[in-house]
Amino acid sequence: MRKKRAGFTLIELLLVIAIISILVMRITTAINPSKQLADTRNAQRRMDVQTVLNTVHQYAVDHNLYPADIPALTPKEICIKNAPSCVNGVDLDILIGLYAVDIPSDPKATGTGTLYTIVQEENGRITVDSLGAERGETIRISR
Repeated sequence: MRKKRAGFTLIELLLVIAIISILVMRITTAINPSKQLADTRNAQRRMDVQTVLNTVHQYAVDHNLYPADIPALTPKEICIKNAPSCVNGVDLDILIGLYAVDIPSDPKATGTGTLYTIVQEENGRITVDSLGAERGETIRISR
C-alpha cells in the first residue's frame, strides 16, 4: 500500500507564488511611492509660496509699500536667507525676524536660490511662483 504524504505539490507552490507576486505588483503600483513623495513636496511648495506672499503683504500693510527688492514685471528668484551673493535674485532678508522666521526654500533647492520667484505685476499685484513644481503642476499665487 502507498502512504499518502502531507504537503504541497510543486504546481500548488508555483501557483501560490504567482498569485502573491501579482498582488505585490498591484499594491506597489497603487501606492506608487514616487507619486506620493512628489505630491508631498508640492504641498510643501504651496505652503511656502503662501508664506512668502503673506509675509510680503504683512510688510506692505505695516509700511504702506512692498519691499524695495521686489522686481516689477519680470519675475526673479528669491535668494535664501543671508545668501553670500544675491546679485540676480530678490533679497527678502528684511522680512526675517518680524514677519517670518526664515525665507522658505523649495525642498529640492540647492545653491543660493529658493526656486521661488516673485514679481509685482502692472496692476500692482504680487505673484509668487514655484519653479520646482513636480508632475506638471503649476504652483502660483497672486494677491
